[in-house]
Amino acid sequence: MAAPSDISPQSYYIQHHLVHLNGLGEKQTAIADFSVLNYDSMFWSLFMGLIVIFFLWRAANKATSGVPGRFQSAVEMLVEMVQNEAKSIIPNEESRRFVAPLALTVFLWIILMNTLDLVPVDLMAWIFKMTGLGAEQGDPLYYHRILPTADLNVPMGMSLGVLLLTLYYGIKVKGGLGFTKGLFTAPFHGHGVVGVLLIPFNILLNLMEYAAKTVSLGMRLFGNMFAGELLFMLIALLGGAAAGFNGASVGLGIGHILAGSAWAIFHVLIVVLQAYIFMMLTLVYVGLAHEDH
Repeated sequence: MAAPSDISPQSYYIQHHLVHLNGLGEKQTAIADFSVLNYDSMFWSLFMGLIVIFFLWRAANKATSGVPGRFQSAVEMLVEMVQNEAKSIIPNEESRRFVAPLALTVFLWIILMNTLDLVPVDLMAWIFKMTGLGAEQGDPLYYHRILPTADLNVPMGMSLGVLLLTLYYGIKVKGGLGFTKGLFTAPFHGHGVVGVLLIPFNILLNLMEYAAKTVSLGMRLFGNMFAGELLFMLIALLGGAAAGFNGASVGLGIGHILAGSAWAIFHVLIVVLQAYIFMMLTLVYVGLAHEDH
């Protein structure tokens, strides 16, 4: 991977690893560009989703009424944890029958997608180089990012799904008329002329609330995982700078190992925590959709 003459190898290394497999060979310039399809993000997110579905299907298929094994016990603990959280947040039992399994699936799905950040930065690049798929620019997999949640499109797509879910339950629980009335009359209530004058402010505030929830939900996950991915790249540069057996190279090599190990161990907490936060906020937003202002 040779860097152009007008850019340093370190900068080119990071820039190269931040480009998706999308047929463009360059980074997406707009926040929302529906003409761009990042094939790597789609592949890895769908692959992780299929693993979660298989994992839960196998647990349900192998469940017994007798003494459970370790696998069944672990799944039952996860299911019970999510059900308890859903029960304390969502008052409607009928809604919980759908939202609780959805929250469990989202939780495990995000954990698996986030865990891909622990794969060594250059492992996939090395595999593609060995197979001749990504050795030179123009090869099919020369650009490839393995971490879906560091692609803004994936977290924002999931948060838009949560937005649609909250709108659905808001209309289902309150009815179309009640939901519309809430948009016009909450949070500021008034009667007569005062109520009419407050309608534009209420609509604006409610729309801003929905937008803020959606953006913050997606950006929180994206920001944490993108920062973690970038830090792994910077740590990888320490190892790349080591050459020979002189003191500086040995120091850089040891620093690369220590920093990479420490950040990987700490990053495990971030992987699980971000999945848990996304799951809990999904439950909270759906729970708020059941409440009147």
